[in-house]
Amino acid sequence: MNTIFTSLLNQSSRSIKAGCCSFALVFGMSTVYSTAAMADEPKGLLETMHKHKFLTSTMPDNGDVNPYAVIVAPTSVGSIEQGDVLVDNFNNISNLQGTGTTIVRYRPSTKETKLFAQVPQKLKECPGGVGLTTAMTMLKSGWVIVGSAPSTDGTTRTKGDGCLLVFDANGQHVATWTSPTINGPWGNMATIDRGDSATLFISMAGFGLQSPDVIDPKTGYPVMGNQATVLRLDMTIPAGKPPVLQSQTVIGNGFSARSDLANFLLGPTGLALGTDDTLYVTDGLDNEITAIPNASTRTISAGKGTLVTKDGLLAWPLAMVMTAQGHLIVANGKNGQAVEIDPVAGKQIYAHWLNADQAQSPPGNGNLFGITLAADGKSFYYVEDDINALRIAMP
Repeated sequence: MNTIFTSLLNQSSRSIKAGCCSFALVFGMSTVYSTAAMADEPKGLLETMHKHKFLTSTMPDNGDVNPYAVIVAPTSVGSIEQGDVLVDNFNNISNLQGTGTTIVRYRPSTKETKLFAQVPQKLKECPGGVGLTTAMTMLKSGWVIVGSAPSTDGTTRTKGDGCLLVFDANGQHVATWTSPTINGPWGNMATIDRGDSATLFISMAGFGLQSPDVIDPKTGYPVMGNQATVLRLDMTIPAGKPPVLQSQTVIGNGFSARSDLANFLLGPTGLALGTDDTLYVTDGLDNEITAIPNASTRTISAGKGTLVTKDGLLAWPLAMVMTAQGHLIVANGKNGQAVEIDPVAGKQIYAHWLNADQAQSPPGNGNLFGITLAADGKSFYYVEDDINALRIAMP
């Protein structure tokens, strides 16, 4: 790491403490030092990001921490206004992973933050309890669906199978979905919303997961398995009633997953659906992104799909979003960068610092997770686990 860049990182760390304006300035400068070369014209969205603004703390009154999922409301219904940002928490006030039970709502129009929903950690309908994950979506009909990968001691020693929880637009818990195909619903959801019906794609990272105490002598890490899946849920939405599951189809399998003391588990996290019905999946442990064709109609698993890109700028790719241009932006777990990818060309375009907190090594390690486009399509929201914050990156 060169001296100039190290200096910038030191400045950025201080700026985080000093306030959002200095932070935005420093990170605008750091773009110059991103890995890929600048071109005369932006090749993608990340190159146009010059401001990084703190929006709100994601900690509700009960002290939940570790923000994971971030989504933007597609419509105004109930207590939700179109464009509201919903963020859930994976940890409780004791910082035990897999015990967070809250969803907070940030309203950009008024800059107001409120608790949207909360459920008991020991919810009997959800095997193992509640620990809300990156798997969250809101339908145009107002229903909010979120995954739970629960624990009681903060590790996979006590992991339950988990469930999917359904809330109405006022944050009331109305249904819990479990099945043999649901185990550790983990990654951000890709959604097809037709109004009276919907299709969700969710990665399931809990199958075959062992305790972090079970170490592979060859690697020195917890034993890795390849039983993680991508599940498609097809549902109908009766007028005024919660969604009804019609079918569940495993369309991807063989993804890597293992327990991890620092991160609870490592497994497939990012899902994004292209206009040609190709579902892209991040496989963090294998440091790659793959593509599953005909995602909404296929009747059998595509395995891991075909390789789109691997290694390079990727550093444990987590949550992922697709831009209007058809590019993928993925949050790196091993550093504080986001990476933009042209999935058709299989080309990694650009890396951009979102979080350079030097408390971790490398800077920003473990601080990023959820990411989603803002309503204008020109900006994106992301969460920072290290300071429990919602931020926005803007041109």
